Amino acid sequence: MHFVIMGCGRVGATLAQSLENHGHSVAVIDQNPDAFRRLDADFGGKKVTGLGFDRDTLAQAGIDDAYGFAAVSDGDNSNILAARVVRETYGVGTVVARIYDPHRAEIYQRLGIPTVATVRWTSDQVLRRLLPMGATSEYHDASGQIVLAEVDVHPGWVGRPVRALEHATGARVAYLTRYGDGVLPVGDSVVQEDDTVHMLARTDELAEVERTLTSAPRESA
Repeated sequence: MHFVIMGCGRVGATLAQSLENHGHSVAVIDQNPDAFRRLDADFGGKKVTGLGFDRDTLAQAGIDDAYGFAAVSDGDNSNILAARVVRETYGVGTVVARIYDPHRAEIYQRLGIPTVATVRWTSDQVLRRLLPMGATSEYHDASGQIVLAEVDVHPGWVGRPVRALEHATGARVAYLTRYGDGVLPVGDSVVQEDDTVHMLARTDELAEVERTLTSAPRESA
């Protein structure tokens, strides 16, 4: 898949390298050509000098073929403008923007633009929003046998009780992230649209948990 990244700061460069290491093609946009020095010498993607919301610049970066776009420059306004242009003009469905102001991030999140505020920023968080569904490890116990992982769920699980996920996987739902807040599930909790599910599972069973939850639930689940 092809990804376009606006901003070649530390996070943008790390994100570009990670995506390329995953076997994807990458184009990086930055106004400052010197910023590309942050990329490894063997980086094989495109380096495009320009503004990430400029149509000619986006065309050079291959936006027409892009699966995902990440706006991670150091300006909130530029990131949001670029994210909106890419989503609304080019129809790229997988878009994420870095926002320094967490209050503004909530507003844009409600407008349908996934955002990551710097207070909870890591390149892994952007990766899991760009790449197809799966699981992202967040914590391992000292033995390495237990993992806390953020797991994507198939839309078919929305509206189902949390206990159905646990029954289907044999793992535990540790908590949910809902509109930016952590929620501890109780007996009658159900999965809501846009929830992020955090599971506790055995490390050697995480792949099976991922396969189960990224697929539509069986009728008995």
